[in-house]
Amino acid sequence: MIFRSAALSEPPAAKKTPLRSEVRPEDTWDLTPLFADDAAWETEFQSLLADYPRVAEFRGRVGASASTLRDALEFEKSVDLRIETLNQFVALRTTEDSSNADALAREARFQAALVQIGEAFSFLSPEVQALDDATFAAYLADPALADWTIPLQKLRRLKPHTLSPAEERLLALGSAAIGGHQETFSQLTNVDMKFGVIRDAEGREIELTQSSFSSLLVRRDPAVRREAFEKFYVEFSDHKFTLASALASSVRSDVFYARARNYPSAIESALFRDDVPATVYDNLIASVRKNLPALHRYYALRQRVLGLKEIHHYDTCVPLVAGVETHIEWDGAVDRVLAAVKPLGEDYRAVLGHGLREGRWCDRYENKGKRSGAFSYGTYTSPPYIMMNYKADVFSDVFTLAHEAGHSMHTWYSKHAQSYQNHHYPIFLAEVASTFNEMLLTHHLLESTDDPKMRAYLISRQIDDFRGTIYRQTMFAEFEKAIHATEEAGEALTLDSMTTIYRGLLEAYFGPDFALDDALSLECLRIPHFYSAFYVYKYATGLSAAVALSRQVLETGDASRYLGFLRSGGTQFPIDTLAAAGVDMRTPEPVNAALALFADRVDELEGLLAELA
Repeated sequence: MIFRSAALSEPPAAKKTPLRSEVRPEDTWDLTPLFADDAAWETEFQSLLADYPRVAEFRGRVGASASTLRDALEFEKSVDLRIETLNQFVALRTTEDSSNADALAREARFQAALVQIGEAFSFLSPEVQALDDATFAAYLADPALADWTIPLQKLRRLKPHTLSPAEERLLALGSAAIGGHQETFSQLTNVDMKFGVIRDAEGREIELTQSSFSSLLVRRDPAVRREAFEKFYVEFSDHKFTLASALASSVRSDVFYARARNYPSAIESALFRDDVPATVYDNLIASVRKNLPALHRYYALRQRVLGLKEIHHYDTCVPLVAGVETHIEWDGAVDRVLAAVKPLGEDYRAVLGHGLREGRWCDRYENKGKRSGAFSYGTYTSPPYIMMNYKADVFSDVFTLAHEAGHSMHTWYSKHAQSYQNHHYPIFLAEVASTFNEMLLTHHLLESTDDPKMRAYLISRQIDDFRGTIYRQTMFAEFEKAIHATEEAGEALTLDSMTTIYRGLLEAYFGPDFALDDALSLECLRIPHFYSAFYVYKYATGLSAAVALSRQVLETGDASRYLGFLRSGGTQFPIDTLAAAGVDMRTPEPVNAALALFADRVDELEGLLAELA
């Protein structure tokens, strides 16, 4: 599983970025548990290409007997395990240096092979679904399938939405073409679009890019922030009709698949696989809407503290607490993360400590061609690798490390407790473990300081995390729901209709006293998640669940239920998994409790800033 995070950070000091070949091996991840070298990967890849066509031996006879069904599932599992390992090596080698032509060619060949493999295996699910209920029930009771009961039950739920083998083959063949809007969006925004140059307060020229845009918005000089915002959105305005077309195509693709598979709506299609009731989605929106006054109060506080005549969107990222300087080397960051997770026990800490140091799970620092941001990528047979671009002078990178470590330890516990077919935990749960670690880190750092300025900084940072993860992502979720409903109602999904919907949400979420620039309505065209819809709400529910679970561990001193959550993998649907850990997401209570903590933190920050003034 791969989990990506993007951290907002202060611009780094100018220095030469090393080539990949210049990075110390101990600062890189060790990929030898996957393959000794590129040649070993190639040998296994060719072996997979020779072996996977054997799946045709099962065509037309998957359901002939319980043992035949088991054999088909075990063969698919063996191929999946090999694909995971091959894919992980490809992805991590490309991540190291995206200018590496050999790595890019390897990735392209592998992705093409995945389409062929997907087509070859496309008959399996329809043949299982073709079994009558009595036969399927008898097979589930057969000892031959004892290890496959849970995945088969989950698969059977999809029977009303599984098509004939021929139809499934067509959907598999057409997936790349139907999903072309994602590549269009990526190429346009990451390659073709050019944003120009910005001069900072010292007169230095800075190239404005997707990456530097975020760093420019944390500058203290409001003129720099404003210029970056305006130049950035000029470029989006110049391409707004193309982007609107791509987004509309994405929505139509979602609606097409939902209707093709007999779902009532695109959102119900997205929620069905995880068995998440639509009420969870709707309760999230309702709870956040009810708690918007606390957010508006925070914006008013931000405006006062920054001394702004009026507050704009480009004023919402600059740190409220200035002048907090830190320099934490890698080992210091690891020490802080390990201290923060002490409530989870020595086993958790020992495994994580080994992985982050001598185990070389993590590729630590930036090098030329390395992808930006951070992610965790774990599979069943490999270490749970972490990609970072760690900077000692960027305090938020310590939180990013804690976040990615949460993902990695979730994978580690899950794969050591469950069989391969039961260890995959759904994305709905993934963001719980990562933000749980951030909650523990914040608690640890607050407990470790008696400096009012540092406390104000940490609280301000947590407020902005909540704002970005619960409030902002819920606004995004509300937008996704609205534009899909527009398409499903047969109404025009155009640039005007989408920006009008988005403008209405901006007005509600930012409040009546916020200065909304017209260009901000175009933000709806540049959010990558909108081109792969109905994911963002999981960030908000994940953090809400993490708040409840971390409070439970810290207040009781008992981490057993949380560790049980990490070990559970995919043995239950996510709502049931969280309920077993003590959090009922069927009710609005977890979200309301998280938002109550947000309001309390705003009150505390206001008092601290008044003392520091």
